[in-house]
Formats: sequence, C-alpha cells, structure tokens
Amino acid sequence: MSSLDHFRLMAPYNAWMNAKVYDAAKRLTAQELARDRGAFFGSILGTLNHLAACDLLWFGRLAAHPPFAGRIDLADLPRPTSVRFVVSDDLSQLRLVRERIDRLIIGFIDGLSEADVSGIFAYRRVDGTPNRKVLSSVLSHIFNHQTHHRGQVTTLLTQAGIDVGVTDLVALVPDID
Repeated sequence: MSSLDHFRLMAPYNAWMNAKVYDAAKRLTAQELARDRGAFFGSILGTLNHLAACDLLWFGRLAAHPPFAGRIDLADLPRPTSVRFVVSDDLSQLRLVRERIDRLIIGFIDGLSEADVSGIFAYRRVDGTPNRKVLSSVLSHIFNHQTHHRGQVTTLLTQAGIDVGVTDLVALVPDID
C-alpha cells in the first residue's frame, strides 16, 4: 500500500469515527459534555474543540502552501489562533464544522498525487517557528492526532455510560478476494 493509498483509507475512517463520536456525545447533556473530566483538554467538548481547532490550523497552513493554494476552501470557517481555541460551545454547531472539515480532508487527500505526498511542506507554527517536513509525515501526524484524542473522548464517553461501538480501522479495510 502506498502512502497515498493509506491516506485515502484514513480520511474516510477519520470522518466515520468522528460521526460515531458525535453521535455518542449527543446523548449527553450540554452540562455533561462541558464537565471537566480531568482530560488534557478538560471535557469531552474541550477535546472535540481541540481536534477541530488543530485540523483548522493544519489546513490553514496547507491552504497557504503554494502547491495547494486554491485547493482548500476554508471560507466561513473559524481561524484558530491556538490549540485551545474554542470553535463552538454548542455540540451541534461544532459537529457542523467537524463535518465540513472532514469533507475538506477527504477532498484534499483525494486530490493529492504521490509526488505531493512525498514533497516538502513548509509552514510556520502558531508561535512563528518555521518548519519544513515531508508532507506524508505531516498527514500521518494529523490522522494520528485525531485517533489519539478520539481515543480519549471514547474513554470519557465510556466512563459516562455511553458506548461508541466499533472503533477499529480494520472495519473499513476492504477484504481481498
């Protein structure tokens, strides 16, 4: 499997899992979603906001990278200034943003070539520090970051009595005849 094939598997998995997490989270009250549960970003809602903010930060950087200029539509989406940026205090509004980000990710990945994935991505961190990394490594980080924090959210949901269901990537891996 090439790197590009891997990312074309990860993008829909990411969207599928986000939908499952949001479906599970909507079973809690707004107070329960916002309750500090001792997680790194405090609450379930805080962690979901962190994921949306970070994806928006990354795709803002990608949209500013010359090879991808005009290929990423961030119009009307929030422009986070930090990883603790609150995209929305309302789960249903946050979900709308999340769904748009997930469609953006899938479209972006579908439009990449192997040359894009193996190319150098130059960007600046929030603090202004310049970085140059191979795009495939950055994309791996973006998907790994989602999986890491979604795992925290599924644990918090389980502790709150909500079962997210199957979370395994292999559920979306096609069988080979």
